[in-house]
Amino acid sequence: MQRRDTLKKIGLGAAVSLAAPSLWSCNRPTQTATVDTPEPTKLLRLSLAQWSLHRAFQSGELNPNDFAKITKSDFGLEAVEYVNGFYREKGSDTSFWKEMLQKSQDQGVKNLLIMVDEEGDLGNPNQAESQKAVENHFKWVDAAKILGCHSIRVNAFGDGAKEDVQKAIVQSLGKLCSYAASSDIQVLIENHGLYSSDPFWIKSIIEELKAPNLGTLPDFGNWCLSAKWGSTQADDCTEVFDRYEGVKTLLPFAKGVSAKSYSFDEKGEQPKIDYRKMLGIVKESGFDAYIDIEYEGLQQSEPEGIRLTKQLIERIWEEL
Repeated sequence: MQRRDTLKKIGLGAAVSLAAPSLWSCNRPTQTATVDTPEPTKLLRLSLAQWSLHRAFQSGELNPNDFAKITKSDFGLEAVEYVNGFYREKGSDTSFWKEMLQKSQDQGVKNLLIMVDEEGDLGNPNQAESQKAVENHFKWVDAAKILGCHSIRVNAFGDGAKEDVQKAIVQSLGKLCSYAASSDIQVLIENHGLYSSDPFWIKSIIEELKAPNLGTLPDFGNWCLSAKWGSTQADDCTEVFDRYEGVKTLLPFAKGVSAKSYSFDEKGEQPKIDYRKMLGIVKESGFDAYIDIEYEGLQQSEPEGIRLTKQLIERIWEEL
């Protein structure tokens, strides 16, 4: 699984400098300091997560190498997020990634990040295994660099006590972030089940490590604490973290947001996720990066689900 333009504000120093002559006036009211607060962003930027079309890619109906073209021509989107699983044999193939870059450039599509799965658990308390997992991620950092991405997305998985997994994660991410920093690539943790669906646990890892290129990719849907991958699409999760509090907690570290969507009702809404509430949290936070569409439902086809998600986000964002 990074992810940028920022809102520009008038500098306080410049304002004070311009006002300096009058500040010495004895009759002028005392100036009181103000505290900066996040400003709601007005610009909506959408991308497409490759997982939204995973069934079509896995069946061979679509070619994952054409992802940029499909994104632009079929859905009118101009930014993409890749999934490493569709390119398992191409991870270290520099020529392949240069070709993929050219394909995206030909379409005017921006490459944002690579979501990295199944390369070993970074939180494995066994140091030899966690070191292997770290090194397995290196090729995806290199591929992301070639593509012009800003980040890779990783999973904070590991078996064992929560404290032991956290210790291993901190050590692994320290090594991975150091490697990624040399390529100006960020490393993003997604809430993806088990311990990683506890946002305060993720927050504590980020605050402990203090790596400048370590951040988060909050997902609207993956808040199951009792299962790997964290999906809440079905009603079979025995322990679920509050999705709204979770996203709000991870947003200060976010370099992207994953707008997970499931099946739609007749009004075009998400019965399981209050999109108005969720997007309100995102907008009020001042978040100013891409929101990626990640349709995972079964009721609608993948193309229809993507379009309905896009329409839902655009409509609500405009109304907020």
